[in-house]
Amino acid sequence: MKMYSEKHQWVELEGETARMGITEYAAKQLGDIVFVELPTIGDQVTGGDSIALVESVKSSSEIYTPVSGEILRVNEQLTDTPEQLNGDPEGEAWIAELKVANAEELDELMTEKEYLASLSN
Repeated sequence: MKMYSEKHQWVELEGETARMGITEYAAKQLGDIVFVELPTIGDQVTGGDSIALVESVKSSSEIYTPVSGEILRVNEQLTDTPEQLNGDPEGEAWIAELKVANAEELDELMTEKEYLASLSN
């Protein structure tokens, strides 16, 4: 089950590994994405840290990790085809996978229903 942050990132936990990316809402707000700077494998990050950068024709936005941990994998395909983030931001266009350091941080995130409700406020 995906969980969502107030900063428009999602995270999906499988065992001790969390895959994360930006939400469809964030991708739509950015417009046509033209560049993605991915995090570095092996970096230790804390929930709320900026770990990536996404540039679009409209603006540049930092991407924050919803949870703490170690970067295990990054989606290298986004380097060559950053526009994938516009097409499937909550699926194939994930940004990074982390080994979660503190699973309790997930309790602070929103369910999809809560996240979607927060968008209409």
